[in-house]
Amino acid sequence: MNQQNPPGIFIYAALPCEAKPLIEHFRLKKATAIQPFAVYLNRAICLTVTGLGKSAMAAGLAYTQALFAAPGHPVLVNIGIAGHKHHAVGTLFLTDKITDFDSQKSYYPPLVFTPPCSTACIQTVSRPQLAYDGQHLCDMEASAFYETAVRFSSGELINCLKVVSDNELSPAENIQPKQVSQLIAAHVATIETLLTELSRLAKLITAPEPRLFAQLIQRYHFTSSEQGQLKNRLSRWEILNASEDPEFDETKLHKGKDVLSWLDQQIGKIEYYL
Repeated sequence: MNQQNPPGIFIYAALPCEAKPLIEHFRLKKATAIQPFAVYLNRAICLTVTGLGKSAMAAGLAYTQALFAAPGHPVLVNIGIAGHKHHAVGTLFLTDKITDFDSQKSYYPPLVFTPPCSTACIQTVSRPQLAYDGQHLCDMEASAFYETAVRFSSGELINCLKVVSDNELSPAENIQPKQVSQLIAAHVATIETLLTELSRLAKLITAPEPRLFAQLIQRYHFTSSEQGQLKNRLSRWEILNASEDPEFDETKLHKGKDVLSWLDQQIGKIEYYL
């Protein structure tokens, strides 16, 4: 379903109760022809309800991006709930560090704008946690969201926005779907402000098509996500070595992944000075 004018904003929520107030506020309509995930649309926004957990989030994000593949840099935002030891229920945070508890990998979303709310680090776990870590917010999707999202857009346009749903005084087992919807609904104005700012950034960083791009996608097979990676690498080459185009050895390059790997190697050899 590659639309002629696909949405520029993609929202990912794990639970229907997280998505409900956003569907209502942005007047999204369900795409009834799409079966694997519940997807809601208007002209500018696509919202996918992925299901709970890292695997579901990664699958839902990748599926939606493949379905609505488009050139340029889409805005990708994960909106949902998280727990914390002492932050008050209903507090909204934009994450500036995401750590996967299982792998201990950390990701740092680049916040190149003034955040519309407070920021915090978050830790993603595979199972619900009854003991609260004093430092981190805690959820079950953020690390998988970010790790997958960076394959499809620029890091500046990828964010996790979390509302505190539980703490030591109000533990997770007390959470009700209606309450979750109310917590998200209380922040729709801030969410809209964030999406507007990210859309503005997306327009600023969408560069003209690099030299050689059209030629290479005709010569080699690139998936939709690989085409985005190719644009990024060719743009970096032009910035670092504007005087000449890369000289491809076609005898060693048979598919798009080969081209991307070769470009990575060549870009790594370029000396540059600040």
